[in-house]
Amino acid sequence: MDFDFHPPKQTSKPSNSRLPWYLGLFLAVLLLVWGVTYFGYQPEGTPNSVRAEAEHPSAPPQPQQEIIAAAIHPGDTISSLLGNYFSPQDIYQLNKQSKDVFPLTKICAGQPYKICLLDGDFERFEYDIDADEQLIIEPGKDQQFSINRAPIPYTVEISHIQGTITSSLFEAVADLGEKPELALALADIFAWDIDFILDIRAGDSFQALVEKRFREGEESGYGDILAAEFTNRGETFQAYRYQDGDKRASYYDRNGDSVRKAFLKAPLAFSRISSGFTMHRFHPITKTWKAHPAIDYVAPTGTPIKAVGDASITRIGYTRGNGNFIELRHSNGYISIYLHMSKFARGMKKGKRVAQGQTIGYVGSTGLATGPHLCFRMRKNGAPINPTRIKSPAAAPINPKHLAAFKAAIEPWAAWLEGRGATIQVARPVQTDPQRSLE
Repeated sequence: MDFDFHPPKQTSKPSNSRLPWYLGLFLAVLLLVWGVTYFGYQPEGTPNSVRAEAEHPSAPPQPQQEIIAAAIHPGDTISSLLGNYFSPQDIYQLNKQSKDVFPLTKICAGQPYKICLLDGDFERFEYDIDADEQLIIEPGKDQQFSINRAPIPYTVEISHIQGTITSSLFEAVADLGEKPELALALADIFAWDIDFILDIRAGDSFQALVEKRFREGEESGYGDILAAEFTNRGETFQAYRYQDGDKRASYYDRNGDSVRKAFLKAPLAFSRISSGFTMHRFHPITKTWKAHPAIDYVAPTGTPIKAVGDASITRIGYTRGNGNFIELRHSNGYISIYLHMSKFARGMKKGKRVAQGQTIGYVGSTGLATGPHLCFRMRKNGAPINPTRIKSPAAAPINPKHLAAFKAAIEPWAAWLEGRGATIQVARPVQTDPQRSLE
């Protein structure tokens, strides 16, 4: 009998050449455990890897500082300078706060400034008011500003300068590689004893101990002249800077007498005389002979004119002959008159008090004048006098109580001027923490 059903044939036992699946899984787990133990591998994201990252964090980004350094341009205002960092309301508040410290309307073209930023945000504004002082503006609390005036930090070195004149003090100073400001400062110190227009001769000599200022490694002008000596036509003058008690620092000779006198020898530092004091001169414009009780100083238009002594303005204005002029009344019946100015200094008006050496106007050629010059006159009790022949009394000397301290203070400087010193130690600070050395 045939059946459609055929039972499957019995297969043989599995071959020993293939591992059971569970055995392969076991070996794989074993290899993984061995690898972790031998190589220290940790799957990403495990607590150990987090701990390792915590032990070695990546450095945070450093703040980015930026300094914008420039000079004030004509037409610049505090709004144009800081308008990118503050709203108009903030600028208004800044102007209001700054009035009592330094009015921001007085920022001048040419003066340096800096805007300091941190990550693009305003951090600090610095503006040089002059060569000695700067304005500093920083953000404050409660939408206010921190506004202060501070000394400009300089590094100061003391230099010994000496030279001989061949034609002028200006040229002699320039030949030493120094700036014109040094010549002007020396002329100001000895202006009571030496007329740098009439008295200078070839062979005259000078020397000085002067502070040289450095700012951020760059030379930045001069500080004080601590001591100076000028030999003019065989006569030697010395001057030492010293502060006598509460008075302003001034210059005194070796004995403590002030080098300052009632009148300057001339109202201009450097010039030449085109016409002297005479009672009989042919006038180049009117073509007539007339008295010229004055000294005419030829100088470029715009040269500053100084008051020869402390005084008050009794007359100021313009006339056809005199042009722009100022008349000053001094003590003891003296009057000084300055003619043909191009313009007056700011703030000059009748009744104003002016100090000796203060600029009162500028050389010009207004009125009856053939060219830019200053016509300078003086009177004593109404009568004309020759300004070059006035013997001025000296100002007050060092207080006798301070004379010993004065002589002790100037001794190192005197030793250097006289060639007896090799090193100078100066204890008096000029600016905040200056570092001083002698060249």
